Parts: sequence; C-alpha cells; structure tokens
Amino acid sequence: MGKIALRNVHKAFGATTIIPKINLEIEDGEFVVFVGPSGCGKSTLLRLIAGLEDTTSGNILIDGRDVTNEAPAKRKLAMVFQSYALYPHMTVAKNIAFPLKMAGEKRDIIEKKVQDAARVLNLSSYLDRRPGQLSGGQRQRVAIGRAIVRQPSAFLFDEPLSNLDAALRGTMRLEISELHQQLGTTMIYVTHDQVEAMTMADKIVVLNAGNVEQVGTPLELYRSPRNLFVAGFIGSPRMNLINGRPAEKLNATTIGVRPEHIVVSTTAGEWTGIVGVAEHLGADTFIHVNTDEAGTITVRTPGDVPVQHGDTVYLTPDATRIHRFGESGLAM
Repeated sequence: MGKIALRNVHKAFGATTIIPKINLEIEDGEFVVFVGPSGCGKSTLLRLIAGLEDTTSGNILIDGRDVTNEAPAKRKLAMVFQSYALYPHMTVAKNIAFPLKMAGEKRDIIEKKVQDAARVLNLSSYLDRRPGQLSGGQRQRVAIGRAIVRQPSAFLFDEPLSNLDAALRGTMRLEISELHQQLGTTMIYVTHDQVEAMTMADKIVVLNAGNVEQVGTPLELYRSPRNLFVAGFIGSPRMNLINGRPAEKLNATTIGVRPEHIVVSTTAGEWTGIVGVAEHLGADTFIHVNTDEAGTITVRTPGDVPVQHGDTVYLTPDATRIHRFGESGLAM
C-alpha cells in the first residue's frame, strides 16, 4: 500500500513561507508528478513527505498512519536523487545491496533481491562492475535498484534525469514509466520539465510559489487549464496568451490558443503577420509570426511548410479550441 495524504501541510523557514497550507491526496499505485518552475517548492514538498524536512504545521499520512513526526527510515519510502550517490569502490551488486546489508538482512535474501532488481532494470550483466565503468543512465538505474530492493510503500524521485543528455533522458523516461507498470508502486516524481510531466504522470500537481495551481491528468491540464499560469506552463511550445482586441471580441481579458490549434495560410485569415524565426525540428516547424493585432504568435506546422523569414502569412485560430480568461486570471 502507498496512499499518501497531506492535510494542511505548511512549511516556513523563519518568517519566510515556502509552502502555504496544502491539501493533497495521492492514491495507492499512482504515478504523480510535481511540476513547476525553479523555486516553486516542489522539491521541498517532496522532502517533507520523505521526512528530510520538518513540517511547520499540518499532517502527513501514509496509508492512514500519521507520520508527520516520524523519522525518514520509519516511513517505508525510498528516495532517488538527482545525484546518483553511489559508492565508487563498490560493485553494482554491492551498491544495490547496501541498504539491505545495513538493515541486517540475511545473505541469501539479499542476493535474491539484488538479482530480482537487476533483472527488472536490465543490470544483470553489470553486477560486477563499479560505477565508474557505467554510463549515466546505468548509474541512475543502479540508484533506482537500491531503492527497489527496500520494497517501499512509495518511490520519491527528485529530478532524477537532470544530469543526463536529451537522448538518454527520453530513454530513462520510458524505463521509469515501464518500471511503474511492472511494480505498481506509488511514485512521486519532481521535475521542472513539463514534457516529463506530461509523458509520465497519471496525475500532475502544478506548483507555483508553493501553491497548488491545479491537479489533474495530463490531458485535463492540457485541455482545461484553470488559470493563466497553468495555461502558459503546460504544453510545448507554450500556449499563446493574447490580450487586446482579439480578447475583447470574445468578452475576455486574455485568450489563449495553442500553437497546434492555429491554421497558417498565404491567402487569408483572421490575423495578418510577418514570419520571423522558424524552428525546423524535422517532423514539425515552429513559426514565430509577428502580428499587429495579436502580438507575436507561435504556430506549430508540418516540417515541410513552405514559408520563410519575411513572408506575409495569415493565421486563423480554431474557434472551438480558444481558452478565455477573466481579470483574475481564472478560466471563464
């Protein structure tokens, strides 16, 4: 079991509030991602759950048991950090076995758990190697293996892929997602990368300045952002947020339209603009168009779109996909 509940959890350092009162339910077996910009409080919130930071007020429950004042070791949680924190003089097998050895487990049980974890993580042929002989992705898998053998109620990941290159990050995203499917254990994952959040999570918690802006599935946040912050943060490229006349026409303070929901034409459209920078990514091209009426608009088009810098183009947003926001910044 790995149900985690936060009840009015608050964290302050002196007079500085880091986490205002947060209430949150994480169900057993869920993959939940805390996402937000740097300094939003997501890592602090994870450390509060782990017991690595003291809670100023409020309660943290794991499977209905109040663990607010319990030591980290008693919470049955396993944490994987951005730094691999492996012992360089130990083999992979000994690194994975280390927490079991410290817990006084019998040798045959340790060996079986290490072999099982290595098989799940495709590390069986690397057990006799030392960390210095491994790639970054392999080292991260060893760190995850060390967490797996503890058989925790939940795994806590604190930006575990930040040290990896882009290609390896993509591979590790898939591996961690597959691991969740195999184990079925609750996972809480912290990242500032909204692409990681969208591709991995069952449920996303969007944080901003310590506040929970919205909780929902990736598609719920994409389709129905509850405010301007979520609208601008979730989605790649980010949503175009437009004020002035286009918003006034729809009785809104601000309207939002995603780059993939705008049609580009060389003959006619709702907004006229001049093509600025075009980012060619192969299958897609992101065109930044400077318009008088709506400002600079980013449009996602097929990779072979026949436009270039300085061309005049016409943009038409999909009327059924326009988001409207009022003066408070909340969705209308």
